[in-house]
Amino acid sequence: METLNFRFENGSRKIAVPPQLVGVVSSGNLEVLIEPAPLNGACEIEIRTAANGFGATWQAVMSDFHERWQLADTRICINDMGATPAVVSLRLDQAAETMTTGAP
Repeated sequence: METLNFRFENGSRKIAVPPQLVGVVSSGNLEVLIEPAPLNGACEIEIRTAANGFGATWQAVMSDFHERWQLADTRICINDMGATPAVVSLRLDQAAETMTTGAP
């Protein structure tokens, strides 16, 4: 297992609903826990992944996600069992959509 941490400053979109869990950890998939947190406008992302050595790919996917959503005061935890970048982006977008619209 590898743990990666990313922090993106100066987000512009705050969330204020209870924490949400999106996805299921199983073979080739991941889960995303997203929650509000007092981070001075930042978004922190922690990734626990079974696929070691893909830090640059994770950095690119997380940077792309932050550019799309600009989340502020948000903590995201990802548990990954080898999901592809496309699945990671999908799950992150689902989690952000849930938090910004309040949908279950």
